[in-house]
Amino acid sequence: MNIAAILAGGSGNRAGGGIPKQFTKVCGKSVMEYTIDAFNSHPLIDSIIVVGRSDTLDIIQSIVDRCHYQKVHHIVSGGKERYESSIAALALCDSPNDVILFHDCARPLVSSRIITDCINAMESYDAATVAIPCSDTIYMSSTEGYIRSIPPRSSLMNAQTPQCFRVHTISDSYKKGLSSKDFIPPAAFIFFPLAICLLNNLTSSKVAPAVENPVDVLIKCTKQSLQIF
Repeated sequence: MNIAAILAGGSGNRAGGGIPKQFTKVCGKSVMEYTIDAFNSHPLIDSIIVVGRSDTLDIIQSIVDRCHYQKVHHIVSGGKERYESSIAALALCDSPNDVILFHDCARPLVSSRIITDCINAMESYDAATVAIPCSDTIYMSSTEGYIRSIPPRSSLMNAQTPQCFRVHTISDSYKKGLSSKDFIPPAAFIFFPLAICLLNNLTSSKVAPAVENPVDVLIKCTKQSLQIF
């Protein structure tokens, strides 16, 4: 079974506007609707779990009911940190061999092709993620605020979502990581090889930007005429 876990627990402080960015309306629909649409309409997705803040679960339920999302089988409260919300979704998976795709709700421009590529990658790997080649120069800084080194861009990628795993792979990794007093959530990924589903064409696979500014995403949606959806 292929399960999409849509992580919608963000507060939206950086986006402004007074409401969580996943509920911001863009071209007549909330960001959450665009995101759920992408997975609900995908033929390879069997089930969807939406993880949100406890004070927004009623809002999420009303969106699911109004839009008749038949694949949304669970709406649950997450944790303060992203990894806690991921673990909440994992707890609802029945089989350790299921495939789970973690996707940020604030990334509504995910294409069907990327979802397909992630799922297909699981035929050869137990974990896969989406990334974009880094186009900016990155500075490694010292604690004093000076440039320490400049890593070559050829070795750097910008992490995106979905992040796709066999349930047993990511569950075991979290167990190992959480058993350490020095646990840092991304460190959970170092316990296994992580295949990369590369986004080469940013104009046709606009999964990259999370919604930070509603005006910015409105401009992006308008330029693309929402064709990505």
